[in-house]
Amino acid sequence: MEILYVLIPLGIVLVGVAAGVLIWAVKSGQYDNLEAIGRRMPDDEP
Repeated sequence: MEILYVLIPLGIVLVGVAAGVLIWAVKSGQYDNLEAIGRRMPDDEP
């Protein structure tokens, strides 16, 4: 039962970190133009 005192706060911290990384990625423009990469990669010549 004592393990819950460690696991619950740890889970909350990990969810907070994941949400923070997602918010940072969206604000920095990582998800702005997802279709351009998909179209550009087949066109690349080796």
